[in-house]
Order: sequence, then C-alpha cells, then structure tokens
Amino acid sequence: QVQPVESGGGLVQAGGSLRLSCAASGRTFSRYVVGWFRQAPGKEREFVACINWNVGLTYYGDSMKGRFKISSDNAKNTVLLQMNSLKPEDTAVYYCAAGRPPYGSWRYASEYDYWGQGTQVTVSS
Repeated sequence: QVQPVESGGGLVQAGGSLRLSCAASGRTFSRYVVGWFRQAPGKEREFVACINWNVGLTYYGDSMKGRFKISSDNAKNTVLLQMNSLKPEDTAVYYCAAGRPPYGSWRYASEYDYWGQGTQVTVSS
C-alpha cells in the first residue's frame, strides 16, 4: 500500500504563498487519485484539490480555484500543491490522501484509503 507523507507547511502572511509536497512511501502513486484536504478547528474536513496520477486530470474546491495549483512530479513520485494569495481562512491542517474514488466522487474524504499525518498551514492577517 502507498503511504502519503506531507511536508512544506508553515506560517505565512496574508497574500503570501506556500508550496506543500506529498511524497509516496512504500509504493508509487500510479493508478491512484491523490487529493489534498484541509481541516480547521471546529470545522469539517474540506476538499482542496486532487489529481489523477495516470492521466493528469485535476479538480479543485470552489474557494481554491485560481489561487491553488496541484501538480505531479513523476520522477520524484510527489504531488505538489502551490498555494498563492493565501487568506487567513486558509489556516488549517492540510492532509494528503490517496485512493481510487469513483468518477465524480473525488471530493469526498471517505473515498480515500491512505492518509498522511497532516501539515499545519497558518496564515496571519
């Protein structure tokens, strides 16, 4: 099985940028959809973005479109999440997950089988 491992979180001012990485441990991301989710204190886990590793299709949560970009680095077996124009409301623990969600179900956390430990992103105002 594949084990996602996140890195790259931290503290940034509003309007700034961060790049998160999700590396595959154990196996490759081949034939998986790799997604990013986030969870703020007291809130439900929220879909951020995902990428179909084999075909490269990407999908985004509504509030992330135009600001976040997900991509894959096949040579490094890593998924990247570039986050720009960050807002205080982007503050959350960001999780990387891998799974094989049915078409149209990629935004549901329950469809992902393997999860990383999470990385904290804090955006100050």
